[in-house]
Amino acid sequence: MPRTLEHPAALERDFLPLNGTDHVEFYVGNARQAAHYYRTAFGFRLAAYRGPETGTRDRASYLLVQNKIRFVLTTALSPGHPIAEHVKQHGDGVRDIALWVDDAAGAWRETTRRGARSVREPETLTDEHGSVRLASIAIYGDTIHTFVERADYRGVFLPGFRAVPGEDALTRPTGLLHIDHMVGNVGWGEMNRWVDFYRDVMGFRMFKHFDDKDISTEYSALMSKVMSNGNERVKFPINEPAEGKRKSQIEEYLDFYHGPGVQHIAMATGDIIETVGRMRTQGVEFLRVPSTYYDDLEARVGHIDEPIGELRKLGILVDRDDEGYMLQLFTRPVEDRPTLFYEVIQRKGSRSFGKGNFKALFEAIEREQALRGNL
Repeated sequence: MPRTLEHPAALERDFLPLNGTDHVEFYVGNARQAAHYYRTAFGFRLAAYRGPETGTRDRASYLLVQNKIRFVLTTALSPGHPIAEHVKQHGDGVRDIALWVDDAAGAWRETTRRGARSVREPETLTDEHGSVRLASIAIYGDTIHTFVERADYRGVFLPGFRAVPGEDALTRPTGLLHIDHMVGNVGWGEMNRWVDFYRDVMGFRMFKHFDDKDISTEYSALMSKVMSNGNERVKFPINEPAEGKRKSQIEEYLDFYHGPGVQHIAMATGDIIETVGRMRTQGVEFLRVPSTYYDDLEARVGHIDEPIGELRKLGILVDRDDEGYMLQLFTRPVEDRPTLFYEVIQRKGSRSFGKGNFKALFEAIEREQALRGNL
């Protein structure tokens, strides 16, 4: 949906050009053990480390890489550290959605001028490999965006990190390629506030809009608006609860995360059957929909290239729009708190988000909620 002329941002060119997602940083209780899980289950490679051995005294961080996806897992080394307070409040979760830009200071200046709250003023970090410019702003909850300018850096990641040489003996790659989108959950009546933030402060536009008629089951509902930057390399769906008979998945998340935050990260693959098969073998648990979902699949979505039997066996869902089709599947929450989970997605022309699968997926989520006593 294009911006309309009543919004000042509609009259401007893209004042915040983004090259894509630079990395995602998680604050966790035990980064060493979390890194082991993402390496053995999701297939990430340990690429770099920062901690006391590299001169950083208050935290330890592990850089995990798979193709264009970079995750940083960070833990505090003392109980009074702000990172430890973050984990105490929220559990393990996403702290920083870092965005790759050509001018970090300019990105910070333009967004703060439009109303963003500064978290980190532009700062240059240097080592023997060059320099990186960083600056950060606050978004929903305790989540932030860091603008990363790295054209003058030749190191493995950021100054302060030391590369881990050689092959990672634990890693079994699963074919995950890049981040497709990242979804934020916000509180009652807060979705439009953050839609306005991304439009007016960051120059995004509305890409898709789903209301409670699109995303509802017998018991619960939610609303979602998808915001995209100008070149569509970065997409952020924003969810809020809607009225229903029982507690929605968004309400459950907000209760256990104790506020707004990142609900799930969708990661793209070129072969979802291969990727999901490997991830299942390596211990990743996915949601299941009833087998009857596949009985009339081709009648609903038309011809697809993938064998229906393989999709049924793995629980992969399919949806089609006027540009093509897509295949997707959600993991179960990867924390003991029912908060963060992941989506694996393969796009074959479609640029949408699986509207035809919403009911089946969210009923599967409700079955999990019911087992936890939270529906």
